[in-house]
Amino acid sequence: MADITVRPLAPDEWRLYRTVRLAALADAPYAFCSTWAGEKAFTEETWRGRLARRGTFLAEDGGEPCGLVSVVPAESAGDADLVSMWVAPSARGRGAAGLLVGAALARAAEEGFARLRLWVTEGNDPAERLYARHGFVRTGAVQSVREGEDAREFEMARTTAPAAG
Repeated sequence: MADITVRPLAPDEWRLYRTVRLAALADAPYAFCSTWAGEKAFTEETWRGRLARRGTFLAEDGGEPCGLVSVVPAESAGDADLVSMWVAPSARGRGAAGLLVGAALARAAEEGFARLRLWVTEGNDPAERLYARHGFVRTGAVQSVREGEDAREFEMARTTAPAAG
């Protein structure tokens, strides 16, 4: 079994980013506010722009992409959002998710964000447990995953300082 590693993605790796992101949307459409069809239509400029504005990390298993996460500045000062978190089914339960969350927390701290937030689709208990293991707690905020749909998600957050414990 190969070791899973995590590394940042650069804007010139937009094709790889697009491939992994579309795989995530195809695998778990319920977990994202965006859709495969919507993002499939993005231009090269859009993909490159996303990578330029985000801290995006790729998990690899023996050199093969197996996960993704991004950190973006939030609208509220001092906060960042963990977005686009996904791990391929073949890599689940092998530590990739924890490595990606750790990379996101480190990036948020390096960029000077005091708090990292994220949204979890209701019923996605494995995701909630993962984030709780990393010190995230529910904030009480709830919203629709996508406008006009019944699926809901709840917010979790934590400071970027190491969690006690």
